[in-house]
Amino acid sequence: MNRMFRMKMILFLSIPMLSYIGFAQSAKKNDRLIDNRPNIVLIMTDQHQAEALSIAGNSDLKTPNLDKLAKNGVRFENAYVTFPLCTPSRSSIMTGKMPHTLGVNSNEKSEKRMRQQDKEMGLGNLLKAAGYDCAYGGKWHAHEAEMVKGNGFEMIAEFGDIGLAEKSIAYLAGRKEGDKPFFLVASFDNPHNICEWARNEPLAYGNIASVSLTDTPELPVNFKKSKTFPEALQIEQAASKRIYPTEQYSENDWRQYRYTYYRLVEKVDQEIGKIIDAIADLGLNENTVIIFTSDHGDGNASHGWNQKTALFQESIKVPFIITFNGTGQNKNTINNKLVSNGLDLYPTVLDFAGIPVPENLLGNSIKPILEGKKEKDDREFVVVETKFEGKHAHGTLGRALITKKYKYVLYSWGKHREQFFDLESDPYEMNNLVGLNSHSKEIDASRQKLLDWCKETKDTKFLRKLILPTNSPIHSSELFDKPY
Repeated sequence: MNRMFRMKMILFLSIPMLSYIGFAQSAKKNDRLIDNRPNIVLIMTDQHQAEALSIAGNSDLKTPNLDKLAKNGVRFENAYVTFPLCTPSRSSIMTGKMPHTLGVNSNEKSEKRMRQQDKEMGLGNLLKAAGYDCAYGGKWHAHEAEMVKGNGFEMIAEFGDIGLAEKSIAYLAGRKEGDKPFFLVASFDNPHNICEWARNEPLAYGNIASVSLTDTPELPVNFKKSKTFPEALQIEQAASKRIYPTEQYSENDWRQYRYTYYRLVEKVDQEIGKIIDAIADLGLNENTVIIFTSDHGDGNASHGWNQKTALFQESIKVPFIITFNGTGQNKNTINNKLVSNGLDLYPTVLDFAGIPVPENLLGNSIKPILEGKKEKDDREFVVVETKFEGKHAHGTLGRALITKKYKYVLYSWGKHREQFFDLESDPYEMNNLVGLNSHSKEIDASRQKLLDWCKETKDTKFLRKLILPTNSPIHSSELFDKPY
């Protein structure tokens, strides 16, 4: 770490630390430190698509505990990840930065890992420096496969869903009056076990028995691949049979897949319920922020796709719920603001912890929404990025630019690599509007927005893959030669 960066780090971390020290000195009572900043509990699942909640209207499963959490808080129904893959997405959540900025775009161990300066600015390190006790249990997978020293957290539970809730509750129960506020992360693996199920492998936390076809969910309306299904995705799917072992699936197989996926969601909902109930039983509700989200979704048979990585809605939209009684928020609220959990969760946690939020972040704190304050102008769009990795992968890159109404998708190569959907009339992405004169202006506008975003965020690798707006003054060769 160079001297200039060390000085910046000391200055940045000293602001919340000095604020905390000053607060502590003025808040002593009977020689006991009183710190009224809220506790923060982040609960995560893995591979949990946004629609896999019964409160979202899905009648194929029951999630009473997550439903209860949503009824006591705000559920954001337009929440997207930064990258539909574990390590890049989780690295964003912990730092508030896009994966390409972090240099993390894969789960592969051989890939470049997060820079030390980004790691030091992770949530665990910042909250610990600001006077929080920070504990982490379960799946880490953010720039290292397992939790290691230097992330600011006390590791209270190893990878695995069995016993994670109980160890989290033991941590909560061990808190004493006058202790520092805490930041607890409980990170569950399920419903990720659907990956093992698809490969006919044993499931780590108990198998799910097959049922008769009449007891399985119907196939989604967008089950069949459209005529403009991107060629690059078709090639990636065929090349990675262990990841996408569904090529020979019958419709009945897919229905059993969907049944199993929803049972895995229900299984993890039960574990989450234990933690939610313990927070209430221990009298922590009034001063504890609870945040629930996931690192990405699952194809779940839509477009004939399982797993993630592709930029379909089913893989990139996730649940996002926040509840905090201390704000006086409206309960059982649905908010349709565009949220990027990898960009917005980080400043939200810092904001609740009273830590100055860096000005150069792309994300915004959601705390003002919970407090009923006037929001900043809604962001116009979110961007999701992807890259296919692995022994047989072709390295396909992709970007999706999503507004509340439209979705523009561009992959780096292949026929039908450009996609444009009207999400209001076509939420299941069945009708690609590229090539239709009726939407040429909107498509050009999206091309321009993505071009500008790639420049602003120094997304140089994807700049070279862009399709430029019609009559653009920029020639494609400039994207190769000009440094950004």
